[in-house]
Amino acid sequence: MQRSWTRRAWLGAIGAGMALGTGLARADEARETALRIDPQRLRQTLEGLSVFGRPAGGDFSAGVSRYAYSDADLAGRAYAMGLIRAAGASPRIDAAGNIWARREGDTAGLKPIVIGSHIDSVPGGGNFDGALGSLAAIEVLRTLNAAHAPLRHPLEVVLWSNEEGGTIGSGLAAGILPPGPTLEATLNGIRRRDGLRRIGGDPDHVTDARLAKGAKAAYLELHIEQSGLLEKAGVQIGVVDGIVAIDEYDVEIVGVANHAGTTPMADRRNALLAAARLIEAIQEEVTRDPGRQVGTVGHLEVFPNARNVVPGRVKMSLELRDLDAVKITRIAERIAARARDIAAATGCSIAITPSDRDPPALTDPRLQRQVEAAASGLGLSTLHLPSGAGHDAASMSVICPMAMIFVPSVGGVSHSPRELTSWADCANGANVLLQAVLRVDEMDV
Repeated sequence: MQRSWTRRAWLGAIGAGMALGTGLARADEARETALRIDPQRLRQTLEGLSVFGRPAGGDFSAGVSRYAYSDADLAGRAYAMGLIRAAGASPRIDAAGNIWARREGDTAGLKPIVIGSHIDSVPGGGNFDGALGSLAAIEVLRTLNAAHAPLRHPLEVVLWSNEEGGTIGSGLAAGILPPGPTLEATLNGIRRRDGLRRIGGDPDHVTDARLAKGAKAAYLELHIEQSGLLEKAGVQIGVVDGIVAIDEYDVEIVGVANHAGTTPMADRRNALLAAARLIEAIQEEVTRDPGRQVGTVGHLEVFPNARNVVPGRVKMSLELRDLDAVKITRIAERIAARARDIAAATGCSIAITPSDRDPPALTDPRLQRQVEAAASGLGLSTLHLPSGAGHDAASMSVICPMAMIFVPSVGGVSHSPRELTSWADCANGANVLLQAVLRVDEMDV
């Protein structure tokens, strides 16, 4: 027979070393490290979710294609809602397709602490990106409920919709995406408006999902690192300093298309040659300064793209990322100066046009300290690092203080069937999330 506990009685029980079901540790441990998630159950739920979107006949390591609004996404969402019910909560779907579950706190008037992530994947993706943070959040909820552990604040679990398509669910909830153009766009052959309705959202009243600024006390998200820094450093937990700024540019280079056999080398205005020199210049300028900034040319179109024609036009992308928005602006200015020199040397014109800009989303120092303390209490090593990838936490940063917890990615591989995080690291991350919730619950937030 399980017993219900008041907050005071529960804290006193820990001090006296009393056992509340499973999960309490030694009597001399502080409250923050008394509870543990069930690592085997977390593994089983992750493996269970991996069935949805897995190639026919594939095992867990085959990866998934659980992209937003697909049949696999629908099935995965139903599975996750079943886990929420098993954890003792009632899931609801908001107008933006986000799945929410709430556990009430015992102090009136306090705002909710929110934890969660997403379960959709890229086509041909892995089993941990988003899924770990989502199912760990449900596991934290289940652990707290099984122990009848009181919290001052309400606790909310959220599974954001369509993160991989551009943090759509969280962006709509945070009010940073315009509903009209956002819902009319198509990805993977599905118009967002239609897909949202398919998963239980309401595209005609999507603004009903909008969160007021300051409506939540804090947001915590556990995620795989998706890089190799933690693994290389031999560190167990990443304390995220922020999500990087992303500046995107469209680049167009115009020369003169001409016959490949009859145009002397000295007379050519080869747009592809100018593009090659510009790509090299981008590499040089991005790496000129110390730091973790990155620059990428990931898309290239060559016209007329014929074997026997000197290329007359090239269109390409340029993306710059860093936690310091001023730094990548400065790098972009240096790249523009190099482009002018390359244009003069090759007889081409080069136009670099800004196309999109995402500002950095910095984590809250108070929440960072709680994450560090939670990891320390569990005997886990930590490293401060930025997130080079975008996350729903960036959307939530405009609503409330936020923090992220990273666990190592084997080989730094993500968005791939080879994406892997050890089960021990999954459990470590989930336990840090649990302890961080307990610590933040004691804060004045």
